[in-house]
Amino acid sequence: MKIRDLIVGVLLSLVTCGIGSFVFIELFTGMDFYRGLEFYKANGLLGKIITLGAILNLILFFVLLKKHKDIMARGVILGVILLTIITLFV
Repeated sequence: MKIRDLIVGVLLSLVTCGIGSFVFIELFTGMDFYRGLEFYKANGLLGKIITLGAILNLILFFVLLKKHKDIMARGVILGVILLTIITLFV
């Protein structure tokens, strides 16, 4: 049961980062998502977009702590570490 909660936390973290990146590109750039993604990748700024998308993980982490889902909150932290490693190589 604990390992499943940890995996769910990691997956929630990755999905939340994707949603945050989508919202940032759609609202603040004036481009649609796929064009914005290609533009930022071509200019070497994709890691920064992933980082901005990961800000929503902070909210997710505190919501999970408030609901006493400590193992899922640990999974969110693990997901952020995973996103950090991905951002270093993108």
